[in-house]
Amino acid sequence: MKFSDKANIAKTFLLGGIILTSLYSCSSDNDTTEPVVYSKHISEVLDYMPAPGQFTNDLPKYSAGETQKDMIQKANNAITKGANGMISLGGFGGYVTFRFDHTVQNGEGADFKILGNTFTGSSEPGIIMVAFDKNKNGKPDDDEWYEIAGSEYFKDTTIKNYSITYYKPDESKTPVKGSANWQTDTEYIRWEDNQGNKGYLTKNSFHNQSYYPLWFGESSITFKGTKIADNFKQNNGLWSSIPFEFGYADNATNDSDASNIDISWAVDKNGKYVKLPGIDFVKVYSAIRQENGMLGEVSTEVTGAYDLRIK
Repeated sequence: MKFSDKANIAKTFLLGGIILTSLYSCSSDNDTTEPVVYSKHISEVLDYMPAPGQFTNDLPKYSAGETQKDMIQKANNAITKGANGMISLGGFGGYVTFRFDHTVQNGEGADFKILGNTFTGSSEPGIIMVAFDKNKNGKPDDDEWYEIAGSEYFKDTTIKNYSITYYKPDESKTPVKGSANWQTDTEYIRWEDNQGNKGYLTKNSFHNQSYYPLWFGESSITFKGTKIADNFKQNNGLWSSIPFEFGYADNATNDSDASNIDISWAVDKNGKYVKLPGIDFVKVYSAIRQENGMLGEVSTEVTGAYDLRIK
């Protein structure tokens, strides 16, 4: 064997030793593991409770005997991980709470987007709450929530600490039909708020299921939060709305920058801006208490959300 051949064999063994050593090192406890790849989409729905509305028990679909846990799972299946499904939050106060699998960073400009089903002439805005998992316990604590101060937050037409109670209807009662053919029962679900107002939700002929969340066993349900001004107006018999400037879910179309959210818009309960490093949890709830003729109530819908900084 020539000397050059021996040298090549030695190099081969040496190279093999390096390779084996490298593989062993990668599997050792002391070596750096590969970076975790995070999803830009919602990772999990933590809570879901719609207010009464024409799509409640339908988006997502309720089946007899299902529980709150079952409905949360259905909401989870609809809007997490880019599923492109849809859930309805019903009238004022109905909500969904979800998380990301990472902290969405508070950087320059917009940080995340919430997807809805807004289209021209139909904007059904929802208030957005955000929370940073400061104590790293993996859940949104009550003292960690902050409201995204949208364009209407500081206006006189906005009511802070609004509260409304809806009463479970008697589905077997004789309905009070309205003057229009679509008005199945004009005294369907009774409600009253903390502003001295009261009335009924109308049941329409387009949605025949119960409008009250049937998995909720109590005879009434109360929601609290920030209520913004009615945004639908009637013109020549047609109802339509103009989106607010910024800061709400299901307010601007999904392809618009106006549906992007900046974490820097977050304020505390006194309306003072807070500096959050990022957010782990989001809560969205319907922000308006209004009915629009045969279109029914203003109800925020959510189809997903994602981190704008992850492509």
